[in-house]
Amino acid sequence: MRSFRHPCFMSLLWLGLATAATADPAIHEEARQAQYSQAELQSRIEAADDEMRAMLEELRELERAERRLARENAELAPRIERQAESLSRREVALDTLEETRDALPELQERMVERLERWVENDMPFLRQERRARVASLRSQAGELTAAERWERIVEAWRAELEYGREVDAWRGYLGDGESRREVDYLRLGRVGLYYLTPDGRAGRVWQADAGSWAALDDAQRREIRNGLRIARDRRAPELLSVPLSQPLESVEDDT
Repeated sequence: MRSFRHPCFMSLLWLGLATAATADPAIHEEARQAQYSQAELQSRIEAADDEMRAMLEELRELERAERRLARENAELAPRIERQAESLSRREVALDTLEETRDALPELQERMVERLERWVENDMPFLRQERRARVASLRSQAGELTAAERWERIVEAWRAELEYGREVDAWRGYLGDGESRREVDYLRLGRVGLYYLTPDGRAGRVWQADAGSWAALDDAQRREIRNGLRIARDRRAPELLSVPLSQPLESVEDDT
């Protein structure tokens, strides 16, 4: 069955209802309350929407913060691992520090004793100066801290090692008493020690194996004179043909 909706009829119906509502205050009040409830409901819906959007934004921010923390943790993990390894090594070093401190005086004394033997068994050059250096390490032992004494010992060893890299010439004395005389010394590192008398007529080479001086012939003395001039910057460096005081193999073993 088809419904009948004529415009004129609908207008008359609405007009009738409006007239009835106007005529009846109760109906008018109900209509007003209905409109208020609808507006309040709409306001609540909009407030709920705003709260939901705020919660969603907060959730997104928390997700972004979580991803950022995850990246930072991934970057910090290797660094923290290296720091942990470093701390572990330091703890081990601290555990052994006391043992090292107790053993240090004995080690220093052994270094001084070895240096003293080195000087006594080496070629007899500048022996008074070198013995005095060793003696100072013993006499000042009670006046220096462990670190200061260690530094002095290292300096003394460094000075001895430098002798092996130097060519040196100086005027000094040979012998004691009535046999004491002035000579010119020439040292070629730790492989050759020689002397010539000031007039150049006599000269000798130190022989480490025999622990004594051996005479030089005329040709060898000429080479030593050239070596003295080279050491004193009076002659350009050149190859010298001279006997050695000790075999090169022995020098290599000592170093």
